[in-house]
Amino acid sequence: MYDTRFENEIAAIDLMGPEPADERSRELYYIAKLRKLIRERSEAAGRPLTACTVTFGCQMNARDSEKLIGILIKSGFEPTESENADFVIFNTCTVRDNADQRTFGRLGRISHLKKKNPLMKVAVCGCMMQEKGNVDKIRKSYPFVDLIFGTHNIFRFAEYLWEVYDKDSKVTQIWDKTDSIVENLPVERKYPFKSGVNIMFGCDNFCTYCIVPYVRGRERSRNPKEILRECENLAKDGVTEIMLLGQNVNSYGKGLDEPIGFAQLLNEVCKVEGIRRVRFMTPHPKDFSDDVIQVIRDNPKVARHVHFPLQSGSDKILKKMNRRYTKEQFIERALKIREQIPDVSITTDIIVGFPGETAQDVEDTLDVIRRVGFDNAYTFIYSPRRGTPAAKMPDQVPADVVKEGFDKVLSAVQQSARDRSAALEGKIMEGLVEEVNSQKEGYVTCRLSNNMIVHIPGDASLIGTYQQIHLEECKGFYYFGRIAGQD
Repeated sequence: MYDTRFENEIAAIDLMGPEPADERSRELYYIAKLRKLIRERSEAAGRPLTACTVTFGCQMNARDSEKLIGILIKSGFEPTESENADFVIFNTCTVRDNADQRTFGRLGRISHLKKKNPLMKVAVCGCMMQEKGNVDKIRKSYPFVDLIFGTHNIFRFAEYLWEVYDKDSKVTQIWDKTDSIVENLPVERKYPFKSGVNIMFGCDNFCTYCIVPYVRGRERSRNPKEILRECENLAKDGVTEIMLLGQNVNSYGKGLDEPIGFAQLLNEVCKVEGIRRVRFMTPHPKDFSDDVIQVIRDNPKVARHVHFPLQSGSDKILKKMNRRYTKEQFIERALKIREQIPDVSITTDIIVGFPGETAQDVEDTLDVIRRVGFDNAYTFIYSPRRGTPAAKMPDQVPADVVKEGFDKVLSAVQQSARDRSAALEGKIMEGLVEEVNSQKEGYVTCRLSNNMIVHIPGDASLIGTYQQIHLEECKGFYYFGRIAGQD
């Protein structure tokens, strides 16, 4: 969804004047300079220059990529999904080692495309670039990469892009940290009717298996007035569903001049006219407070879905993970959510095979699954992440033992999900139609407030609308249904 704002601001920029001092104006200045340069390059090529953004990782990365492609479009590029483009940027994830390997694999393949297209330029950014070893490897093994930058300075993208094209040079800019939060730049949304909104950046939790605090930095909260202004602008542009994004949304507000907690922010976003549904991702169990539960319970706009990452059901393993809650504290909080919000869906993350994990520790995790009754879960086999404390821990679990535990956990999660899903059969629930179903002709795909996916008969004219859906056939993790009242 092309962002139509900024045109007057960009058109009014004096390209012969000095570079502006504030970060946002500075980037619009470089977008204006790029627009002239890219127009000249396109005219010389006899066609528009194209740009492709490839995204790995979480919702925050997806939101970052919307900013990247928005800046590219405003700079004069024509967007494409093909990696055989004139400018290709990989927005990387580094949560697990296989994410790094996927990026290296894609870079290897794109080198062949670049040899065939003398105009092509390649960029790599995101979390993976905050690790010096990865930057060194790219510069040595993939010397054709023209631009490298990290997570802290994504808002300088237009400036770096200008330097790459104007000077035909290679640029590497990695910042160790930043206190700056620069939003309100051009964005190209994937969906016209829903959007993510960053409310905070970074993480202070330092779970021992996680690289995020090292690559995303310490927690920084956005000004609530800026968040609400962004939500209001999105609503005016046709957005009806907002997802509030942060590594740990529950700790939102720390360090702000005007103290405000996440519950209050959530409530204020729900007041924005035109916004019909509000989601959030991701909370931390240790910070999930009663006032947040109350806002979800009392405000029908808040989605009936809580992602509540467990990671392990063993107190011993939770302590080694530095999760700062116990098994019983997690269960108490999850059951309180269920008690207060009966129609809620609770999903989770579980890691199997953490260093020192025994068969009894796995049994403790299975016990939590049975007692909470998760609606779904992302289950992962632990893999050592270079740069984290857990990677150096003794008692790494043998692969065959991990697989045995993982299979048990996966089976328990799948059974729990099937049971929870089956209980909805025959109900009528509101769903937002998101896209045409690519697997079943004549069907579209909806998402319920509780995050359940439902496929119904329909066409593209329904996309972006809310429908009352009759849930007819449970398929374990999703449903087939139809619009209520239709034969």
